[in-house]
Amino acid sequence: MDQHISLEAVINFLVDAPLFRDLDAAERGDVARIMEVQRLERGEHVFREGDEGDAWYVVFNGTANVMKDAGSTSTRIAALGSGACFGEMAILDGLSRSASVVADGPLTVFRFRRERFGNLLDQGSLGAYKLVAAMARSLSQRQRVLTQQLAALTSGSSETLNQLRISE
Repeated sequence: MDQHISLEAVINFLVDAPLFRDLDAAERGDVARIMEVQRLERGEHVFREGDEGDAWYVVFNGTANVMKDAGSTSTRIAALGSGACFGEMAILDGLSRSASVVADGPLTVFRFRRERFGNLLDQGSLGAYKLVAAMARSLSQRQRVLTQQLAALTSGSSETLNQLRISE
């Protein structure tokens, strides 16, 4: 995996990624200034269920598995690819992580620390507010899918349940 990501690749990603699509160039620049790059290998945790919610993330490349712990076992509840945002729940509500996120192979994510993102919000950054709105839309979509899955489970329709997937 490349150890260096070019500025051009970052800019192209931010222009194309759904989460950042509504931001203008200056707003993307503000957000890019607080962004950190984190690289992980297969099996490494981005964070674990119960950890403090100190940052939110966007997958640059690779796949991250969202895992829910149940005693001594873990169940994959979603696979997130390029452009997917995760970790935003803990940033928005201040609670601990509700699931674990693990690299499915080489994974590069952009990390946004809670404090630095909060500073952008405190400064009245329109880009930061647009990102919060995009996070809310993403969470709303996930909630709708989960509601459909729950309805399928309670109705006993395994065929319907198998057709439902959380997509990013």
